[in-house]
Amino acid sequence: MIEAPHYSAAGAKKKAVRLPAALFDGTVNEHLLHRAVITYLANQRQGTHDTRTRSEVSGGNQKPWRQKGTGRARQGSTRAPHWRHGGIVFGPHPRSYRLGIPKKMRQLAKKSALNARAREGALFVVDALEYEKPKTKTLAELLAKLGVAEKKVLVVTAGAAHAHNVYLSGRNLPKVHVMRFADATAYEILWADAVVAELPALGGGAATEKAEAEDA
Repeated sequence: MIEAPHYSAAGAKKKAVRLPAALFDGTVNEHLLHRAVITYLANQRQGTHDTRTRSEVSGGNQKPWRQKGTGRARQGSTRAPHWRHGGIVFGPHPRSYRLGIPKKMRQLAKKSALNARAREGALFVVDALEYEKPKTKTLAELLAKLGVAEKKVLVVTAGAAHAHNVYLSGRNLPKVHVMRFADATAYEILWADAVVAELPALGGGAATEKAEAEDA
């Protein structure tokens, strides 16, 4: 059973929480993580790059000078690639870089990323962040108490009604990303140096209650 440090919403340290075995079994599939990250980055590309060929650049298509008698090399067009302002050979043109990955592989990659962060001790579990209104200072103080204020942090929420206030609280912190657990991908988890997850986002209090019952 994998455990993670547990904190209150105010940053007070609590007893370590046992993470749900359905998500945290210690397995890290690096090949799957690589494919998931490559797919994610490829799908972020717009693919709108474009260059002009010799048929598209401006300029006359006449010979710049006669074929013979000038002492210079023969030239057929000022739009040729070796001329200044000429066309581009084999340049990029609009295309789609989109890649696909099966849903189960995407889910397993996310699971592997979570296990990797848990194995490194970079996963922190906090109680539900029930912010009544957006407050950047409150979230910043929490991260400082966790010792991750200077790191790239991914804050994962359960997606409840208060999640939007948490998002607004972290929007002004340059190294902090806030998103719902359902929306987080393997890339975002690996991007972060530390992952701060709400306990309900990882399966609620079921794991904690079961652990406490076993310890009793």
